[in-house]
Amino acid sequence: MPSKYPVEPLSFENLSTIPIHERGGKVTTAMFARPHTKGGDWLGFLSGLPHLLAADHLRAVIEAMLHARRDRRAIIWGIGGHVIKTGLAPILIDLMKRGFATSFAMNGAAAIHDFEIAVAGFTSEDVEAVLPDGRFGSAEETGREMNRAIEAGNLDGIGMGEALGRRLMQNGRADTAVQSILYMAHEAGVPVTVHVAIGTDTPHLHPEAKGAALGEATHRDFRLFSTLVTGLDQGGVYINLGSAVLMPEVFLKAVSGVRNLGYPLGQFTTVNMDFLDHYRPRQNVVQRPHANAGGKGYQLTGHHEIMLPLLAALLVECAE
Repeated sequence: MPSKYPVEPLSFENLSTIPIHERGGKVTTAMFARPHTKGGDWLGFLSGLPHLLAADHLRAVIEAMLHARRDRRAIIWGIGGHVIKTGLAPILIDLMKRGFATSFAMNGAAAIHDFEIAVAGFTSEDVEAVLPDGRFGSAEETGREMNRAIEAGNLDGIGMGEALGRRLMQNGRADTAVQSILYMAHEAGVPVTVHVAIGTDTPHLHPEAKGAALGEATHRDFRLFSTLVTGLDQGGVYINLGSAVLMPEVFLKAVSGVRNLGYPLGQFTTVNMDFLDHYRPRQNVVQRPHANAGGKGYQLTGHHEIMLPLLAALLVECAE
């Protein structure tokens, strides 16, 4: 039965073609991956990656971080809570010791998990199990110690990150505090800032929580973070690791603030590392900071527990 449609399929009989060599191509065999050789080293692995897309982005990030360390420019890590929950604090502490982290900026969740590791050796409660009867977020030691540390630090005129690190130097467990960024950075004199939104973190439920202290301490840390951001100019690196909302917003406001005050801030590198390509980090970290300012932003997408150790291992091997 013939088609009932009133139109006929278009004929391509007279279509013009061109030779493939005249057309060319964006991908050549010179860009292809090289299979890994058993017993090969990390540098061989890196050189064997294809020279395309995210593999070249990874190389660019490594190069930028190597140059930043060599030129003594800021390398700032903005950290979300899931990074600590996936056991990656020792990797970041090691990078700090090697000069690949000049400061850390945490959201509230990251600070909580890191603090609990130092005082108890474990973290990350089973929310579904304890939420029905209201026990979620009610850990006595976490709420008490963090709030007391913040209040005491605020009275002394120091920010939340430094106050928490100072408290851990007094009350942390000797065997687990060494796995805490707050503790180890404080010991090394490396700045840590903590950025909270009141009501988002479990210690804000504790009876000893004081909004005035929380607000003043975290605002002081925002101002300190802004000072640290000025060090990105001409070759620094900012890495947003696992924060989808809060740290990208904090970073963009700091970028605007320091420029408003007349500080030069251009030609630096930004990196967003997360297991999803979220809108806000892509805009506020990867793209917007470089508008009319030079520099470059990169997106490295993948699970933290794989991507961060991979990046760290390659940095260690590529470092002089």
